[in-house]
Amino acid sequence: MNRLLFLAFSLFFFSITLANEIRIGLIGLDTSHVIAFTKILNDPKATGPLALAKVTAAFRGGSLDIPSSANRLDKFTETLSKSYGVKIYPTIAELCKNVDAVMIESVDGRPHLRQAIPVIDAGLPVFIDKPMAGTLADAIFIFKYAARKGVPLFSSSSLRYGKATQAARNGSLGKISYAETFSPASLEPHHPDLFWYGVHGCESLFTVMGLGCETVERRTTAEGKIEVIGTWKDGRTGVFREGKGYGGLAKGSKGQAEIGKYDGYAPLVVEAVKMFQTGKVPVDPQETIELFAFMAAADESKRKGGMPVKIADIIAQAKQ
Repeated sequence: MNRLLFLAFSLFFFSITLANEIRIGLIGLDTSHVIAFTKILNDPKATGPLALAKVTAAFRGGSLDIPSSANRLDKFTETLSKSYGVKIYPTIAELCKNVDAVMIESVDGRPHLRQAIPVIDAGLPVFIDKPMAGTLADAIFIFKYAARKGVPLFSSSSLRYGKATQAARNGSLGKISYAETFSPASLEPHHPDLFWYGVHGCESLFTVMGLGCETVERRTTAEGKIEVIGTWKDGRTGVFREGKGYGGLAKGSKGQAEIGKYDGYAPLVVEAVKMFQTGKVPVDPQETIELFAFMAAADESKRKGGMPVKIADIIAQAKQ
């Protein structure tokens, strides 16, 4: 049944791209990403997939209990409306009637579940910006619900699409035996520790390491920073450390190279638009679930004084 839904979706959106640009709606205008993404998508000089998509509508959203949301919402809403001609709708339901695809951008991961449900029910393809959700359980439910409805959906940090990171993922270093990444990891009290910002470095790590992480241990460095060590089922090791900027190192059967650098938002936006056009999801949902389980397990390890925590146990608990 899901295969039939996917084929029907692909045919429908292929016909749209032949005739018209894809109208994209934004949900959650409390992050600088909405301005950056709109600037990319609405550029009259855009080429390739980006030339066939445009942000045309938005829903404000916002979280009053997070200052970085509440303090920026009005400014970004005004910029979208006045500088880019984006129409602001009072409800997600109204937005969905006037767009072909949706990007959920709310800086707060907690409302992503309730924001995603009406979009999925409308049959619209969805990109969800980081963090995918406020809890692992919510992330798992969103994927399950989208699959049940046959709606293409993915979530990712822009760090997944760094050039060196993608090269390592695609085999430039051979089989990866070890990788370490770093990024800022500022905390927000309403989210698990790494969901808020450490997700960037963790996304780079999983892009290179892939599926198969079994256990997670969380430690504190001599400088008081977060360090998380993952052990993969085939004996490989992946490490995330809190740090300044973005970067890392991967070692493989063909050598080693730096990974984890930020190369702009455009590569991520291109992948989202390609999914909107084709219905093909660029990131395996299981990889995203395991990524968020890794971060949730890091919190559990912290609560247990740094003891190893099994990823499988964390996922099983989230599914209850």
